[in-house]
Amino acid sequence: MNFEEIKELIKLVSKTGVGKVQVEKEDFKVVISGSKPSSDQPIIVQSPQQSAPIAMAAPLAPVEAPKSDAKKTAEKNEEDHLITVKSPMIGTFYRSPGPEKEPFLNVGDSFKVGDKLCIIEAMKTFNEIEAEVSGKIVKVLVDDASPVDYDQPLFLVEPA
Repeated sequence: MNFEEIKELIKLVSKTGVGKVQVEKEDFKVVISGSKPSSDQPIIVQSPQQSAPIAMAAPLAPVEAPKSDAKKTAEKNEEDHLITVKSPMIGTFYRSPGPEKEPFLNVGDSFKVGDKLCIIEAMKTFNEIEAEVSGKIVKVLVDDASPVDYDQPLFLVEPA
C-alpha cells in the first residue's frame, strides 16, 4: 500500500463518518480513526487479492416519515417477492463501465447469474459486482457516482 492509497483511505473515512478502519496486509498494518465513531466495532479491510470477506460495522438506516397502515401494508405486499441486491463493500457506485458508456442494466432489463450489475470503486480498484441470482431490475436505489456503504441496498430485483 502506497502513500496515495493511504491518503485516499483517510478521505473515505472522513467522508463516510466511519469510526475506525483497520487495514492489514502481509507486512504492515494501518489503523485510521475517524472523529465520529459509528460503533465500537472496527472496520477491517483486506487487500483485493485475498479472498477473505470484509467485515464492517452496520450502517444506520435513514428515518422515514410515518405512513398510514394501509400504505405500509400495500407497499410491503408489493415488495415481498422482490430481492434487494446490496453492496458488498464501501466505495463509489458506478452503473456503467465508463463515463461515456451505457449502464450495465436499466430498469426493466433482465439478467442472469454472473452478469455484471455495476462497479464499485474502492481505493482506486474497480470491482465488478456480478449477479448472484437471475431476474429483472425493478428499481435502482443509488445514483451513479455516489458513495455507498457496506450492505447498502443498490437494486430491487424481481427474481426469474
